[in-house]
Amino acid sequence: MTFCLGMKVEDGLVGIADTRVTTGAECIMARKVSIHQHGRHSMFLMTSGLRSVRDKAVTYFDEAIGDSDQMFDKLFKAVNVFAAQIRRVAEEDKAALDKAGLIFDLHSLVGGQLENDEEHKLYLIYPQGNWVEVSEGTPYCIIGETGYGKPLLDRVLRYHSNMDLALKVGFLAFDATRTSSTSVEYPLDVVLYRHDTFDIIEHRFQKEDLAEISSWWQSRIYEAVEKLPSTWIEHLLDELPRDTRASLKNCSDTSL
Repeated sequence: MTFCLGMKVEDGLVGIADTRVTTGAECIMARKVSIHQHGRHSMFLMTSGLRSVRDKAVTYFDEAIGDSDQMFDKLFKAVNVFAAQIRRVAEEDKAALDKAGLIFDLHSLVGGQLENDEEHKLYLIYPQGNWVEVSEGTPYCIIGETGYGKPLLDRVLRYHSNMDLALKVGFLAFDATRTSSTSVEYPLDVVLYRHDTFDIIEHRFQKEDLAEISSWWQSRIYEAVEKLPSTWIEHLLDELPRDTRASLKNCSDTSL
């Protein structure tokens, strides 16, 4: 499985991806982010799904844009080209995958800004090759393991959140997923893009780099639960029958 998270806030884009490909008897790690950048063309691509399908589609995409990148003046045009490569791979491999009991499940996130885009963009591409643009209403998208980090993002992240907050809550969403799923793990790749700069930066974090932050968050969760108002619980507990064995023991101790 995979955890890839793309966030679009007013200031720019934040992308987070784990690197675990397989787990179990053999654990394999691989990069799930690719960056395509030159001049005023800046975009990143993150994928989840079968690794062989991903690698083939990205290879075809690299070839497709290699000599004709200048024609992509808006990000959606590059997204359309990648979507076409997904359909191409599906035509070539889907029947064989179906026969082997494997699902063609390539989901992709493409973010960035090209020279004629008025703002930075983030797109989700489905295995069928169709896509949707991530909007202000829900300014993020997760592919792969979606359930564990989503509640925190829904509670905290807004389009007007700054990139600092977006990266913080994005890490916590990854940390929640990593804690609950053995299929998501470090190293963690982070990509950042500030609007109208046409410059993407990338950094890889190892587990020890963020262990202190993870421990800090874990302790704050415990403390917050401990301090949660409990009057409503006390009323319920008062309705429970008393422990008769404890009462009998107390009486016996008293008689002695």
